[in-house]
Amino acid sequence: MYEKMLERINNELKLGNEVAFATLMEVKGSSPGKQGATLCYFKNKSTMGTVGGGILEHEIINKCKECLETKEDSLFEHILSGNSQDTPMQCGGSVKGYIKIFKPRPRFLIVGGGHVGHSLYNVSQSLDFYTIIVDDREEFANKERFKNAEEVYSGEIANILSDMRIDDNTYVVIATRGYEKDLEALRAIINKSASYIGMIGSRKKWITLKSELIEEGVSEELLEKVYAPVGLNISSNEVDEIAFGIIAELLLVKNKGDLSHRKNKNLRIDK
Repeated sequence: MYEKMLERINNELKLGNEVAFATLMEVKGSSPGKQGATLCYFKNKSTMGTVGGGILEHEIINKCKECLETKEDSLFEHILSGNSQDTPMQCGGSVKGYIKIFKPRPRFLIVGGGHVGHSLYNVSQSLDFYTIIVDDREEFANKERFKNAEEVYSGEIANILSDMRIDDNTYVVIATRGYEKDLEALRAIINKSASYIGMIGSRKKWITLKSELIEEGVSEELLEKVYAPVGLNISSNEVDEIAFGIIAELLLVKNKGDLSHRKNKNLRIDK
């Protein structure tokens, strides 16, 4: 059973779905579930495994639903008695447990395999991203150039991106070889639900590109969410430093950070 559970969890993560995994860590007295019992709750509302059945399992499943919505782990405790404030069972025991939310790795989509794209790839290698490379040129998008990338595609950028799953766990940087390809890429993904879209280039280029998409009927509100020109203003004109600035901005958005210095937080004065 555990092997099948782990296989199902892995398959769900590959599909971009979170999974709630509940474990009974401590059981005292009489309980329908034994210590170590586990249950998986999936996004499609199906379950696998059991923590004892009955009212106890129903309440733990409801807690799993809450955890999937918040995407946060949680402890739980149930006293199995007839008291209305407890879990209404006559077992008389109690259980404590933990719900772990398994989350798919964040997807980092780099559109453009040139100098900037390759530097972005190199910088991101120390981070836990599922990396995807897209370029219209095979010589710039191949597994030899991006050995550790999970997916590498070459061909018509718009077609590739239109067919790709881009959800709120996806972070995109567009750095193709020119204006037209950047436009194609943004046009293909702007109505999808990426948590971050950054585009390299000058402010003048962005104003022109944005105006063109608005004329095509793209929502200005959506375009305001694009980070263009992309990156924090912390780098020189060196490509690797530009890549660091872009990754820094992406992490700022991903982790809901701020631009304050850590040294200014939690100051303590010893007397």
